[in-house]
Amino acid sequence: MIRVLFATSEVFPLVKTGGLGDVSASLPKALCRSGVDCQVLLPGYPQAIRAAREAGARRRVRFRLGQYDVALWRTRLPDATVTLWLVDCPALFDRDGDSPYQDDQGRDWWDNAHRFHLFGRVGAMFALGQLGLPWQPDVVHCNDWQTGLIPVLLAESPHRPASVFTIHNLAYQGLFSHETFRALGLPDHLWSLHSLEFHGQLSFIKGGLVYSDAITTVSPGYAREIQTLPFGYGLDGLLRYRSGQLHGILNGIDDQLWDPQTDPWLDFHFGPARPGDKEQCRVLLQRELALEASARPLFGFVGRLVEQKGLDWLLEVIPPLVNQGCQFAILGSGEPRYQEALRQMARQWPEQLSLTLGYNEGLAHRITAGADLFLMPSRFEPCGLNQMYSLRYGTLPVVHGVGGLADTVFDPTETAPDRANGFVFRNDSTQGLMTAIERALATRSSIRTWRQLQHNGMTGDYSWKLRAGEYARLYHHLMASDCPANDD
Repeated sequence: MIRVLFATSEVFPLVKTGGLGDVSASLPKALCRSGVDCQVLLPGYPQAIRAAREAGARRRVRFRLGQYDVALWRTRLPDATVTLWLVDCPALFDRDGDSPYQDDQGRDWWDNAHRFHLFGRVGAMFALGQLGLPWQPDVVHCNDWQTGLIPVLLAESPHRPASVFTIHNLAYQGLFSHETFRALGLPDHLWSLHSLEFHGQLSFIKGGLVYSDAITTVSPGYAREIQTLPFGYGLDGLLRYRSGQLHGILNGIDDQLWDPQTDPWLDFHFGPARPGDKEQCRVLLQRELALEASARPLFGFVGRLVEQKGLDWLLEVIPPLVNQGCQFAILGSGEPRYQEALRQMARQWPEQLSLTLGYNEGLAHRITAGADLFLMPSRFEPCGLNQMYSLRYGTLPVVHGVGGLADTVFDPTETAPDRANGFVFRNDSTQGLMTAIERALATRSSIRTWRQLQHNGMTGDYSWKLRAGEYARLYHHLMASDCPANDD
């Protein structure tokens, strides 16, 4: 059985800021079900250490790394059989607040480079069998910039495991100063255009892109996009150079956690054979959010309130749609300018627009179940999970045709009736979004067509079953080829 160490900075429900947390929980479980021995490595945030203690876990290894005391805890992912290792270093990871990267004021922790450098060092030591543990991986699977130094630290070891680096969002690169590079004590030869230096800065993500044996990203569409100037964030040339090792594997969802027929967050359940009960979820959502009891269209939005998610376009379409009687249920947090604009709208139209700042897992499920349409007008979207959640719940998505959104949502004007499941706009503008919404509202007036689109969405397979198999084949290929990343 192939052994995989899955290194990540987030795992739901212990810590989550976005899709990385969901994927880091659901993919390892799917890999284990497919016959891969996958174990997860996570920083020892307070909530994770607390959950480990409550589960009866104990420290397995203690050691000193530079100036830091470090311990390794062995436990399991909540409600799963997947082994979870926690890198316990209170000086770096015992921080207040919900975010693993920022303080309560939204400022990045000043020592993030030191925090994830240590995490990377421990990951590399684990992978090389230097911690005295009975289990050693054949493959190390790294995720996003926080783990980008692991392939770098493994590169010069002759008997290292293979490495995979997954890009969940190329916009977040882990950029730090040259002074920070020096402070971390990294070897001088790594400060190079061909290594970690990126326009005069240290780039953690570049380490993963240069030194890993294989690069994956979370949808085929995004794999193509990041090799182009508009989506490459200055790394498109490197990604084109490594295109032979770049694989786009669409994310899956936890189809047990997100199932409208059994969802514990819902008072009423429904499914493809019984779609009518979805209406009860809508009525209860309106009541919960103090929205007017109305049959007019109800739009849902769950996500970060940032420019990437198309918030500027969304803010411009809300007033004319509210004037038509439409309602909005919005859940998320992000840039203050967007939060304040939405607060003003919620005050202006309290019975038509509900805003909940922060994150609430139960409310996310109830918005997904109760809304008629789910808005994802992202300027770019590596994969997106919310559109797949909404499809499964019969809530038709309206999306910008980029990245994973284009790989999962199919417009009735562009595809066969038995495949169409939502509405897509490709003109990246407010007008593009509004035109797609108007087509969606027109389609809603035809119950037969609407039900067909809902049925297509609810019966689609968005699980990890096929996607986990793609990762397993990639792992086996790397082990068989035995080719170091810097041989190409």
